[in-house]
Amino acid sequence: MALDPRAAAAQVIGDVLAGKSLNQVLAPRLLQVAERDRGLLQQLCYGTLRQAPRLQAFLQQLLNKPLKDKDRDIQGLMLCGLYQLEGTRIPDHAAVASTVGAVAVLKKPWARGMTNAVLRRFLRERETLAGNLTAAAAANHPEWLYRALLEQWPAAAEQIMAANNSQPPMTLRVNTGRISRQAYLDRLADCGIEARAGQLSPHAVYLATPCDVAELPGFGEGEVSVQDEAAQLAAPLLRPAPGERILDACAAPGGKACHLLELQAQLAELVAMDVDATRLQKVSQNLQRLGLQANLLAGDASKPGDLLAPASFDRILVDAPCSATGVIRRHPDVKLLRREQDIGQLARLQLGILRGLWPALKPGGVLLYATCSVLVQENSGVVEQFLAQQPDSTAVPLAATWGENSGCGRQLLPSPAGADGLFYAMLQKSD
Repeated sequence: MALDPRAAAAQVIGDVLAGKSLNQVLAPRLLQVAERDRGLLQQLCYGTLRQAPRLQAFLQQLLNKPLKDKDRDIQGLMLCGLYQLEGTRIPDHAAVASTVGAVAVLKKPWARGMTNAVLRRFLRERETLAGNLTAAAAANHPEWLYRALLEQWPAAAEQIMAANNSQPPMTLRVNTGRISRQAYLDRLADCGIEARAGQLSPHAVYLATPCDVAELPGFGEGEVSVQDEAAQLAAPLLRPAPGERILDACAAPGGKACHLLELQAQLAELVAMDVDATRLQKVSQNLQRLGLQANLLAGDASKPGDLLAPASFDRILVDAPCSATGVIRRHPDVKLLRREQDIGQLARLQLGILRGLWPALKPGGVLLYATCSVLVQENSGVVEQFLAQQPDSTAVPLAATWGENSGCGRQLLPSPAGADGLFYAMLQKSD
């Protein structure tokens, strides 16, 4: 029997509250609900998590005492109910009734009356409750991140937070080795799919409305891939040349590696490396769909050991693990999962990756460092620390006008209708 979509959403949100990632817990739940309800389940999960700091602040006021850890699913259900009242066009009475009805599916009948009372009190006292919110909660951001954005990007903090709270655009990367961008835009128009060209990447196309990739002409034949416009800048910045060996050191799911091969078919070798061997399967699938070849390598970039020979790569791409604070709109669980203390730990990991890979770069070679973070500690802070410790490294200014100057690199800030927030910096090894 198919699972009620609101009960499924409650379980997903409860699992995220327990520290699990949305990607990890949503996929199996989608298989448990009826096919017609999968879109609703995704909307409830993503919408609730995007508004989680605000909704949690409401719930804190509405509950006489916090729920126990074992009842995170009920907390998730209440948050989901508040989201329906705050952020959807579902009629109030229907949202309350369907949310309360889901309590039975979760097999916690004691919570039925409490859930009903919480939602109905919210409807009565909405304005008063909203007036009690902190500035961070009202902006739908955790307190630590709200402070960091105001401190580091005072002029752009409002734009960043608006982007973080929005639904992201669906952006495509056209394989211009097979079809021009304009020709692909014409194909989309012929199929009744409204789209526009990107402004930063010559390969980017924005869809007016997201759709299933199966509906995209030429997707199965490798003419187009799904990739944010900011991420599409990596391969052109690295400028792959014929005969070179290139390492994509944190490659999964493979978008940037595939783009490198699309831009330069005459590479001697591209090695796609990732610490997670399971995620390399996704890289393999993308390569196969696009008709491209690369050597896949499972390994820890911070401790590559004998996996990478010294001075064996002309160019290295490091798309480093990070806080994902530049792509929160795609990963709204970051608002709940990420902690302020995580940033220092991530910066140490990023610095360790640079140290671990540097010996594999040839003299005169270049390394492109990228993150999907907007926090200085992970970006220019890491690069400047590495430059200070590595005497044979220098920063190469990026020949670009997009984004903001940020130390020795450039920072793209997320835009509601445009690209994600990514940082790029180029390092060169002395001859």
